[in-house]
Amino acid sequence: MPPTLHRQGWIEVIVGPMFSGKSEELIRRVKRALIAKQSVAVFKPRLDNRYHEAHVVSHDGERVEAIPVESALEMEPYLTPLPQVVAVDEAQFLDRGLVALAEELAGQGVRVILAGLDLDFRGEPFGIMPELLARAEFVEKLTAICVRCGAPATRTQRLVDGLPARYSDPVILVGAQERYEPRCRACHQVRY
Repeated sequence: MPPTLHRQGWIEVIVGPMFSGKSEELIRRVKRALIAKQSVAVFKPRLDNRYHEAHVVSHDGERVEAIPVESALEMEPYLTPLPQVVAVDEAQFLDRGLVALAEELAGQGVRVILAGLDLDFRGEPFGIMPELLARAEFVEKLTAICVRCGAPATRTQRLVDGLPARYSDPVILVGAQERYEPRCRACHQVRY
């Protein structure tokens, strides 16, 4: 009888502000898994259609095909047979079901890669990301470059008509360089 191979799963979370390279890093990890001939399923929130409806696309144009979903429940039909790697971009936009699904998949031996904003435009923890960070075996926090002073940027500045957004503005507003820029703690502003 051949030896039983133990396949251990885990959760990797990639976080940081906009323009820090989160999607680029997720794409890099997915491409390496594909080179290794691993089965991979990639998902993205349907509401993130900035660059393409059915691809995860980095700001510099790198891309990988993805399945757009509204919720973690919509991912489940695509997980049979169970892939070796499951990747989700913009995880902060998905529901709490993603936390349970990531735990379940990792428990079944799947490598789960999740990328998203850890902080919203106000500098507050974003959606389910704090819980995903707490449950992850591996966390990578990326920084961008502050457009004001050149320091490491850990915040995402939302601009409305050239001014910092108000704290009371809606948290979710999909956009790119026309609405957001990376800033350091000292340069980040929110109007109250």
